[in-house]
Amino acid sequence: MDNPRELFQVMTRRFGLLNKNCCSAGGFEISLIQSHILYEIDHQHNPSMQQIADSLGTDITTFSRQVQSLVKMNLVKKTPDPNDRRIYILSLTTEGKFIATTIDQQMNSFLNEVFSHMNEFEKETVIRSIKLLNDAMAKSSVCCGNIIG
Repeated sequence: MDNPRELFQVMTRRFGLLNKNCCSAGGFEISLIQSHILYEIDHQHNPSMQQIADSLGTDITTFSRQVQSLVKMNLVKKTPDPNDRRIYILSLTTEGKFIATTIDQQMNSFLNEVFSHMNEFEKETVIRSIKLLNDAMAKSSVCCGNIIG
């Protein structure tokens, strides 16, 4: 059997997950964690800072710094919750929505190009296998903390 750790190491490198910046969009260099934050804000309904931090399985301190950098770039807006002023709701600015959409399109193009080297059965097998792996990781007691998704 192939070495699973080695397979994940190679896949991580090929996906560019070790790169300082994952994406260049609209003149911005976006880090991997920032792209995940933009994605989650875009795909959740009026999420709080804590909800997004939980979704990403990251501690709130590190997360807050990343959100602040996105606020300074004018990509994310923090609004106090009208019912509880201690809670901040996150939303994308118009520019943030554009950047999130651009990154989404880049990732989809990349994945479509990768999948173009496979036949339909191979593509479906890979996607089904990734779903199985994600489900198993969610059930694992040693993996992945409280990551939602």
